[in-house]
Amino acid sequence: MVKFADMGRKTHDFKIYGEENIDAETIYQMETAMKFPIAVGGALMADAHVGYGLPIGGVLATYNAVIPYGVGMDIGCRMCLSVFQSSPARIKKERKNIRKILLSETRFGLGVFKDIKEHELLDRNEFREIKFLKSLKGKFAEQLGTSGHGNHFVDVGYVVISRHSDKINLDPGKYFAVLSHSGSRNFGAKVCKHYTDVAGKKLNLKGAPARLAWLDLDTEEGQEYWAAMLLAGDYSHANHRIIHKRLADAFGEEPLVIIENHHNFAWKEELGTGETVVIHRKGATPAGADDIGIIPGTMASPAFIVRGKGNEESLNSASHGAGRFMSRR
Repeated sequence: MVKFADMGRKTHDFKIYGEENIDAETIYQMETAMKFPIAVGGALMADAHVGYGLPIGGVLATYNAVIPYGVGMDIGCRMCLSVFQSSPARIKKERKNIRKILLSETRFGLGVFKDIKEHELLDRNEFREIKFLKSLKGKFAEQLGTSGHGNHFVDVGYVVISRHSDKINLDPGKYFAVLSHSGSRNFGAKVCKHYTDVAGKKLNLKGAPARLAWLDLDTEEGQEYWAAMLLAGDYSHANHRIIHKRLADAFGEEPLVIIENHHNFAWKEELGTGETVVIHRKGATPAGADDIGIIPGTMASPAFIVRGKGNEESLNSASHGAGRFMSRR
């Protein structure tokens, strides 16, 4: 049984990007996480702000353990960009029709689609093998292809490609495009809460750190969470693909390229030391060497297609485009 009082060790050093714009409570949250005995490294991104456990914009490396709230409630929250052949001129020409299509082919808030009856994810073994997940399957199916609420969005715009990249394979120019931001809906939230409660009972953490209770990956519970997290990530991916397929069909388009990335997830990655760790990115974009990702701007501001530099000090991570200085808390 581990109590926070037993973890009064010195905080690991961690890189803070844009420290002058990050409030003290956010830094304190990160310092708290870095005191855990499982922590081996961390970083705060430039758009970091207070979260419900790990700060939004917090990146945490742990040894052989995963923190459900370090991944967050919206497991696999991600960006997805479809780039089409059409000229951006159609946005102005077809503004009313585009608006109509967006409203008819997307669902926000409590809205769901009635015509999605089957999907390969509904046959996943996890629903049979993990008892807790069985009760979530109905809502999982019901919310396929939906976006939820908060700062989630689906938007139509255009992409400017300034130079050729072998990672994207698009000629320089302007392209009609669809960009979306959303995650794993109710499923991710239920998985996070359940396994945080399981971890909390095992560790008996008190106070604010209880939100960051972790599961050893060598345990049955740790393996269950990891499997559920991977399923939630695949679910988020499927939701975006359904959204983009519906819109592409309605627009009479085929995507030239689709670019996408998670920014609420945990990955097993190798550090420069050769040690394999679990990297939690809570509101942070994967930015390993040559990784292609998307960082959205604030409403009506440009988003950016980015190419990772593989910076070890940031744990191969970048901002996720929170678009606000203050937490929504």
